[in-house]
Amino acid sequence: MTARTARAKKRLELLRQMIRIRRFEERCVELYSATAIRGFLHLYTGEEAIAAGVMQGIGPEDQVVSTYREHGHALARGLPMDSVMAEMYGRLNGCSRGRGGSMHLFDAGRRFYGGNAIVGGGLPLAVGLGLATAMNHRPLVTVCLFGDGAVSEGEFHESLNLAALWRLPVLFCCENNLYAMGTALHRAQSQTDLALHAASYGMPAWPVDGMDVLAVCEAVDKAVESLRGGAGPHFLELHTYRFRAHSMYDSDRYRDRAEIDRWKERDPIPFLSRIMAAEDGFDPAETAAIESEVDAEIESAVAAAENGELEPVEELTRFVYSERS
Repeated sequence: MTARTARAKKRLELLRQMIRIRRFEERCVELYSATAIRGFLHLYTGEEAIAAGVMQGIGPEDQVVSTYREHGHALARGLPMDSVMAEMYGRLNGCSRGRGGSMHLFDAGRRFYGGNAIVGGGLPLAVGLGLATAMNHRPLVTVCLFGDGAVSEGEFHESLNLAALWRLPVLFCCENNLYAMGTALHRAQSQTDLALHAASYGMPAWPVDGMDVLAVCEAVDKAVESLRGGAGPHFLELHTYRFRAHSMYDSDRYRDRAEIDRWKERDPIPFLSRIMAAEDGFDPAETAAIESEVDAEIESAVAAAENGELEPVEELTRFVYSERS
């Protein structure tokens, strides 16, 4: 096999990350169906290009604020799969000590500040983080990911207004998958071009094909370079689609099956694989080797979760009340 170019290596890593996320989510479906994972479960299947593309464009010191559909964001950010799976199980060795579960993944060391169950709840947090870095003159970027449903929330407009007013280094990434739970975008927004909402606050904003990881990379790299140059907040409207229902509790009766099938034709994983085969000499058979490696990682994570301990009952109020020094 000839040596891969830097471009080919980057694309291979993007492909690997998307496969990791997809296989992890598929395994979570099995575990949820077997009642090993309990509570709410919001899957990222179909949206993997955004997580992989966004996280490649920022550094380890930059900050990320996510949503309740954040497994893919967390894995692409570098949270160990063991700690993410253990959190799904509610075990002490989870990234949030088993207290958060699926919707509240958190890792301060990797600057991953949630996992937030409240729709749009991460937006004010991102503004606060951006303000703190600006006041301390630190050249950091804060990335805030949220869904199209958050655009209907008051904090969306308050947060974008303040970020623009104070020229904060925040990259707002709207994952527009066309449905806020079961409500289609056109039923909730008179202006469905969400980038225009952000542009009205005087910040650079543009739409991106969120099913094309290379397009996501290009947009994020451009925005981050501008942010680091002091240009103030930017907004990316990432057009995507979730292949599964809003959550495992959702009967998904509000979408036409033909619509889902049309979007699956644009699956980001085989889309990138075809580009790599055409431009980088990638052999699609290599995908099987990646999947095998990922499956082994997942089974190791499941074993770590199943062998993890539950938090002792006597410690349930720890971190709830202040502790005496």
